[in-house]
Amino acid sequence: MKPSLLLSLLLAAALWFLMFFPGLHLGLNFWLLMTLSSLSLTVLAISLGGWPPIRLRWQEWLMGAGIAVLLWCVFWLGDKCSQWLFDFARPQVDMIYGIKEGISPTLVGFLLLLLIGPGEEIFWRGFVQRRLSEHYSPNVGFILATAAYTLIHVSSLNFMLVMAALVCGLAWGLLYRLIPQHFTAIVISHALWDAAAFVWFPF
Repeated sequence: MKPSLLLSLLLAAALWFLMFFPGLHLGLNFWLLMTLSSLSLTVLAISLGGWPPIRLRWQEWLMGAGIAVLLWCVFWLGDKCSQWLFDFARPQVDMIYGIKEGISPTLVGFLLLLLIGPGEEIFWRGFVQRRLSEHYSPNVGFILATAAYTLIHVSSLNFMLVMAALVCGLAWGLLYRLIPQHFTAIVISHALWDAAAFVWFPF
């Protein structure tokens, strides 16, 4: 693994630790930290080699929306099953949604849709998974990128959030493994799913 990629992953881990570890953000607004972190990692990805081409064709928009809807349905079902299986599921999900308190839902939706969602996808799939796939193999790159994306959420100490990151990482990572030529649709699906799950149609 190239040192630049390793340092990028360490930076992402440090930023996520600052955002999610209970009490560590020292009262700073979570959404400000999340936006700045996403933008920083996007700029870093660009400076270290960019990302796959973005093609804003109607087919990509349609595919991206379809993926987002399907993933939302998976999470809706998972939410119902988790509440049936685990007593701690609902309180932990409510804790995740609690970070929206005190800030305009419209602003949160805007940040997720236009900055945070696309930025995460550009960094994690367009940069990290692509570079790992080039260095090892597409399958190994998919596994390692998904593992890294999941593990940086462990600092939240929230099992439901970690599982959500695992499912999302598997979904978007597998899509990039199978259809990298539709990276635009994957970016769109991430942005739409973020806004839908957190603001438009929360669980």
